Amino acid sequence: QVQLVESGGGLVQAGGSLRLSCAASGNIFNLNAMGWYRQAPGKQRELVATMTRGVIRKYADSAKGRFTISRDNAKNTVYLEMNNLKPEDTAVYYCTISRTVVDAPAFWGQGTQVSVSS
Repeated sequence: QVQLVESGGGLVQAGGSLRLSCAASGNIFNLNAMGWYRQAPGKQRELVATMTRGVIRKYADSAKGRFTISRDNAKNTVYLEMNNLKPEDTAVYYCTISRTVVDAPAFWGQGTQVSVSS
């Protein structure tokens, strides 16, 4: 079994920044990519960013230039630094882990709310 524990969500004004963290534990040996999805009210869940234990990163177009994903492999932790936040970034953000950056997530975190006020 795999556990993903997220932290760092909250309420911020437009233009502000937030940093999300997610720590993975359990049997993650073959799960090389960690990342973030989000789901806004009334919308489908969508990829935000994902990366391997190395340097391969994949971003949604909406995240490019504003969000940065990074990892601490020794801690099995992934981070999402979000800058210049917009009201349309408001969503529940889910940490994910998968075999590669192109595979669907194998496990999901419980989600953390990010709310951006205008």
